[in-house]
Amino acid sequence: MSFQAGQQLKLQVKREAPFGYFLSDGKEEVLLHKNELTEDVSLEQMIDVFLYSDHQGRLAATMATPIITVGTYDWVKVVDVHHKYGVFVSIGIAKDLLVSRDDLPYSYEEWPKPGDTLYCTLKVDKKGRLFAEMATFEVIEDLSKRATEADFNKDIEGTIYKLVEEGAHIYTDEGFIGFNHESERRGVLRLGERVSGRIIAVKEDGRVNLSLLKRSHEALDEDAEAILSYLEGRGGGMPYWDKTPADLIEARFNLSKSAFKRALGRLMKQGKVYQEEGWTYTMDKKDKQ
Repeated sequence: MSFQAGQQLKLQVKREAPFGYFLSDGKEEVLLHKNELTEDVSLEQMIDVFLYSDHQGRLAATMATPIITVGTYDWVKVVDVHHKYGVFVSIGIAKDLLVSRDDLPYSYEEWPKPGDTLYCTLKVDKKGRLFAEMATFEVIEDLSKRATEADFNKDIEGTIYKLVEEGAHIYTDEGFIGFNHESERRGVLRLGERVSGRIIAVKEDGRVNLSLLKRSHEALDEDAEAILSYLEGRGGGMPYWDKTPADLIEARFNLSKSAFKRALGRLMKQGKVYQEEGWTYTMDKKDKQ
């Protein structure tokens, strides 16, 4: 069998060159660059290596152990994004591997960002090129465990591993498979994004429904702080009040009109803001008049 990217082999150090060592299985040779050494080697020594294609497309060896291999899976970190090609992930060797744009959402807004994590394996295409490939739903399912009624209303953290039109599939740190409906969150989610939320339903099959919205008292505090911060950033006044149309409130604050009114009402009760002729002002504005 010819050498190909993605193989893990035990090869013999046959000869040294100025830039590295040539390794052999008795039939073929492959270069181990000196930058890819993790320990000193000697001629005739048998060593374990991983084969990959270097930045010039040449087959090369490394003594670094990859996080994932063909047929094995793990969480790998996104390190770069190229809209023309896809996203690159670090697998523990010098070269980052591509997750093809064909396997990513249509909208760039939903693509992973550097620092996000994807559950991947390696694959070799028909041209012998090595890629990272995201796990299927079935693989995630085999990895998961069932939630119980005792888990209802628990806070969770997890990673988004699949996006669909109605919402997002999330693998929680406990190992639960969760689904977040679009009505139970704010804004757009990314593949590979880490999220926090709570379990709002435990289904018969052990999967869970998740809300990424704050509990009512937490959301009220957060919304009020966001409005106050916006006001202060505008010098203490804004052209929004409790009769502003809902679409304008949604566009500016990413809040429903009812949530905006509740938060605004709290600020007014606390004596932090007041309304006048379609505007809202911080109380220090009134004090200065």
